[in-house]
Amino acid sequence: MTQLESARKGIVTDEMKRAALQEGVDPEYIRKGIEEGVIVITRNNRHNIDGLAIGRGLRTKINANIGSSQDHVDVEEELLKLKVAVEAGADAVMDLSTGGDVDAIRKMILRESPVAIGTVPIYQAALDASKKKKSFVELEGSDIFEVIEKQAEDGVDFITVHCGVTRQSVERIRNQGRIMGIVSRGGALTAEWMKFRKKENPLFEEYPRLLKIAKKYDMVLSLGDGLRPGCLADATDRGQVEELITLGELAQRAFDEGVQVMIEGPGHVPLDQIEANILLQKRLCKGAPFYVLGPLVTDIAPGYDHITSAIGGAIAAASGADFLCYVTPSEHLRLPTVEDVKEGVIASKIAAHAGDIAKKTRGAMEADIRLAKARKAMDWEEQIRLSVDPARARSLRETSPPEDSDVCTMCGSLCAIKITCK
Repeated sequence: MTQLESARKGIVTDEMKRAALQEGVDPEYIRKGIEEGVIVITRNNRHNIDGLAIGRGLRTKINANIGSSQDHVDVEEELLKLKVAVEAGADAVMDLSTGGDVDAIRKMILRESPVAIGTVPIYQAALDASKKKKSFVELEGSDIFEVIEKQAEDGVDFITVHCGVTRQSVERIRNQGRIMGIVSRGGALTAEWMKFRKKENPLFEEYPRLLKIAKKYDMVLSLGDGLRPGCLADATDRGQVEELITLGELAQRAFDEGVQVMIEGPGHVPLDQIEANILLQKRLCKGAPFYVLGPLVTDIAPGYDHITSAIGGAIAAASGADFLCYVTPSEHLRLPTVEDVKEGVIASKIAAHAGDIAKKTRGAMEADIRLAKARKAMDWEEQIRLSVDPARARSLRETSPPEDSDVCTMCGSLCAIKITCK
């Protein structure tokens, strides 16, 4: 049985118990949330990890994307990115490799990872086509499903599938007009395939086949936003909303079949539209966990998009988003380095925590109170230990050591805390 089927029978599985322990909630809370479709546990039944619980009333989770590209393939570097991402606090990692032996890379990442692993199978389908000297549009729908099955057999815990990119939703975008058009790689590939083949998206048309695979491995379907906006001016347009309506319907079909599902969201969104996007998704998708990229709140900050996404991510989390996909300083510019991965995770972790404080998630404010008390006591070691990035905090303090160990070199003898503690 899948986690969802077990939950419906009133069974609290070992995965639910472990998730409850990690979240500090009663196991029945997890079971009921899964039964209602507002919580998922991302764990393929072939992957030997603790499942990751995502959803209503739980700590906001963060994901880090890693993976090779056709321009840069270094397996050891990707494994180091995995290690650094997990150490920095990533709850899940997606392998988006598109260069080299992607099967081998994925298997190594799955073997080494202590956290849930996600993929976007259509990337490998496109790569497989190019290796055969074919265009992606020459693939049959069955070729895409074969890749999905293979990745599921390997133990992938959740997959992004662009089932909502249909001929109708793509036509709606063309009729409205966009500055950036379709910016999702999976969405663009699917749209071109439909245009060339004059057929419907096979992931939409043959959705029962996808559900059968996901159910076999208890693999969570992350229904991807292939028509997400690529700039602020394109946000919350007809194409994006059309796709979201379809994803809500597909989520219900998955739920009815005992398959766990979450919904992916934008993207580039102005500050004043983020809350509306969350509310719209929760309404149309009956509270299914919402997984957002950023969102990025301005388009003018290449090199600093980990910051623009952290701003949006904090608002999204506070508004009810359940899962944040990090953005690194390299976004829009290059493949991220190991250091970029760490910076992206830390920025996203701060955003998730800020959101958790706003929505009063268990334990969130308590963490800040502990650090505040350490700061009041001028206990620098405890402040560093409790910080989101202890290594950076220690480095900054040690590079400018004060004469008086109770204070820092910003205020010195004029430290307000030390003055009022006399």
